[in-house]
Amino acid sequence: MAFYPLQVAGLVLGFVGTLGTLATTLLPQWRVSAFVGSNIIVFERIWEGLWMNCIRQAKVTLQCKFYSSLLALPPVLEAARALMCVAVALSVVALLVGVCGMKQVRCTGSNQRAKAYLLGASGVLFILTGILVLIPVSWTANIIIRDFYNPAVHVGQKRELGAALFLGWTSAAVLSVGGGLLCGFCCCNRKERGLRYPAPGYCVPPTGPRGAGAAAVPRKPSTSYV
Repeated sequence: MAFYPLQVAGLVLGFVGTLGTLATTLLPQWRVSAFVGSNIIVFERIWEGLWMNCIRQAKVTLQCKFYSSLLALPPVLEAARALMCVAVALSVVALLVGVCGMKQVRCTGSNQRAKAYLLGASGVLFILTGILVLIPVSWTANIIIRDFYNPAVHVGQKRELGAALFLGWTSAAVLSVGGGLLCGFCCCNRKERGLRYPAPGYCVPPTGPRGAGAAAVPRKPSTSYV
C-alpha cells in the first residue's frame, strides 16, 4: 500500500488529538478568576471546569469540589459536557477504526480497498470530533469574553480564558489535520488503483503473427436443403 507515511502521520495526529480531547474534558481550567482591580496581592485563584470547581490559595493548597447537583447546572455547562463526552467517544472509535485499516493489521485480511475505506472513515470521524470539540470550547470562550466586557457583571464574577480552552482549540486543529491526512490517503489510494488497473470495459485487441490482428477464421459455407 502506497503513501504509508501519510496514514501513519494521520493516525499519530489522531491519537494526540484524542489525548488532548480527553484532557480538555477533565481539566478544571475552563474559566479562571480575573484580577481586574488594582490589588496586586492575590491570595486565591478560582478554576471552573466541566466537572468541578477548584480554589488555589497562596500557591500552596488546592481544594477541588465536584458539582453536587446535575440539574442545577446552567444549560451551557450541560451542553458542553454532553458534546465533550460524545467527542471523546467518537475519537476513540475513530482511532480503533484507523488501527484496523493499517497495513500490518489483518482484521480485513489482505483486502487493500477495505483498508483504504476504513482509513477514510477514520479520517471523517476525526474531523467530526474536531468540530464537536470546537463548538463547546468556542461557545464558552464567547460567554467569558462577553461577561468580561459587560459592565453589569460584578468584578468578582468576571472570568478569563483558561488553559483548557486553548488546549481544546489545539486538539481540534490536530484532529482536523489528522483526519484530513487520512481522507487524503484514501483519495490518493483510489486514484492509484484506478491508474494501475484499466477500466473493465477496455479491451486490448489481440495481435497475431502478422501484426495486423488475429487472422480471420473462414466460415463453413452453409448448405440449404429444399
